Amino acid sequence: MAAAALVLAASPLRAGGNDAAELDKLLAGRVAGEPVDCVQTDNHGAGNLTIIDGVGLVYRRGDTIYLNRTANPETLDWNDLLVTEPFSGSRLCRHDRVYTHDRTSYGRTGVVFLDRFVPYRKAS
Repeated sequence: MAAAALVLAASPLRAGGNDAAELDKLLAGRVAGEPVDCVQTDNHGAGNLTIIDGVGLVYRRGDTIYLNRTANPETLDWNDLLVTEPFSGSRLCRHDRVYTHDRTSYGRTGVVFLDRFVPYRKAS
């Protein structure tokens, strides 16, 4: 059975793209936890996903921010559309297929190789 594809429009943190400095601001005051293979998503997960140019993906769920330093972060651009083919239903996992597509032509522009997701929570 073919997996359904899910289009995730990554939301930019600021116009002109995101970079490591933006990531530092996002994670300020947070502590890294043990990496996990999957994060629970929902049908409205697109607004919770952000591409950080040259770094990877950030997924927000509640008070937790998950950072996935992809194997090929240089291929990510804040203006990409991400298309996933999840194998785990409502979870995004490190072995799911993720492709980048051009926002204008919708043509496939690359493949994203996910790593483990590192949760960051506010320090208590």
